Amino acid sequence: MKRVAITGAGTINALGHDVPSTLEAMREGKSGIGPLDFPNVDRLQIKIGGQVRGYDEATYFNRQQIALYDRFTQFTLLAAREAVAQSGLSFGGELAAQAGVVLGTAAGGMNTWEDNYRAVYEEGKNRVHPFVVPKLMNNAAASHVSMEYNLKGPSFTVSTACASSNHAMGLAFQMIRAGSARAMVTGGSEAMLTFGGIKAWEGLRVMSRDACRPFSRNRNGMVQGEGAGVFVFEDYDHARARGADILAEVTGFAMTSDAADIVMPSQQGAGRAISGALKDSVMAASDVGYINAHGTGTAANDKTECAAVAHELGAQADRLMISSTKSMHGHCIGGTGAVELLACIMALRDGVIAPTIGYEEPDPECALDIVANEAREAKVSAALSNAFAFGGLNAVLALRAV
Repeated sequence: MKRVAITGAGTINALGHDVPSTLEAMREGKSGIGPLDFPNVDRLQIKIGGQVRGYDEATYFNRQQIALYDRFTQFTLLAAREAVAQSGLSFGGELAAQAGVVLGTAAGGMNTWEDNYRAVYEEGKNRVHPFVVPKLMNNAAASHVSMEYNLKGPSFTVSTACASSNHAMGLAFQMIRAGSARAMVTGGSEAMLTFGGIKAWEGLRVMSRDACRPFSRNRNGMVQGEGAGVFVFEDYDHARARGADILAEVTGFAMTSDAADIVMPSQQGAGRAISGALKDSVMAASDVGYINAHGTGTAANDKTECAAVAHELGAQADRLMISSTKSMHGHCIGGTGAVELLACIMALRDGVIAPTIGYEEPDPECALDIVANEAREAKVSAALSNAFAFGGLNAVLALRAV
C-alpha cells in the first residue's frame, strides 16, 4: 500500500480567510464567534455564530461566477486555491486523469435555497434564476473544483452531517493508498448561517445563546460556524520525488455506524472508530500525543467522546492532550473536520496545541488533559481527528509528523 502525504492546505472560516491567519488565531486562543449578521436575526432565539466576517464575494468572483456559486462553493474554491498553490501541483497530462476531488458538506447550497424561497414565497415572484439547481446541489463545489483544476479522476461529494469532511478525506486517503489516484483535493465546506438554517437548529434545543464551552461542566450547547477547509493529499513517493513540502502524513482512517439513535451518540460506535483508525495506521495508543476532539459543547457528545477516548486508549488517555477548536470557530457541520485538521497539522508540524477556549469548570465526566484557554507547546508525533455525526456516523483520521 502507498503512503499518503498532505502537501497543501487552505481555509476560510470565522478565525481567518487563509491558513496563516487561522493558525495564528488558534495559537492565540481567539474567538471567531460573535453576533450573527443576516436578515431576520431579530426573529431568532440564537443570535451568535462563527460567521466569516469581512467577506465580499465580488472581490474574488465575477458576476457570472457569482450566479453559479453558492456561498459554500465560494468558500470551497477559495480554500482550494490556497491548498493547490501551496502544493505546487499542476494537474495536466497524465496527472489530470490520476487526480480527483472528494468533498464533504451537509447542507450544500443553503443560501441559494433560502434566497429563492424568499423570492417565491415572500416577494411573490413566479420565476427563479435558471442556475438555481446547479447552484444549490451538494456536488456543486466538487464539480467546480474539478473544472478549475482539470481533475479528471474520481470526483464526488459526501454528505454525512457533521462527519462529512472526515469521511471525504478518509475516502481520498484510501483511494491514494490503494493506488487508484495519485493526488486528491479533499476536505469540506458549509454555509448554513442563514435564518432558516439557525431556526431549524433551534428546534433541536442543543444551541448555546452565549458561547461554546466544550468539556467545561457549565457548557450549555453548541455554536454554529461556517467556512471551508481543503487539502491536497498526494502519493507520498510522488511528493518526495518532486521535492514537495510535506505538512503531515495521513496514516489511518476508520468509519463506523452506531446503528442506535438518530441524535444520541454511542460510546461504542465512537470507540470502534478510534480503535479502527489506530489499527489501520498500525499505531499504538502510546504513540498518540494529541486528539482534536469532536467536542461540540453539548453534554451528550462531550461525555460520550471522553468515555470513548478513555476506554480505547487506556492509560495513554491520561497522558495525551485533547482540545476542541469548535470553541473558537464554531461547529462548521459538514466542513468542520476539515477546518479542525489544521489544528492537527499545527500540532504535528509546529508543536503547538490549539486550546479549548471558554473552559471554566472541570467536569469529572471529562477527566482528560483538556488544553484549556491557552495554547500549549509540546512535541507530538501522532494525532487523531474525531468526527461523530447525527445519525450515528463516525469517522476518525490518524496522522503522523514527517
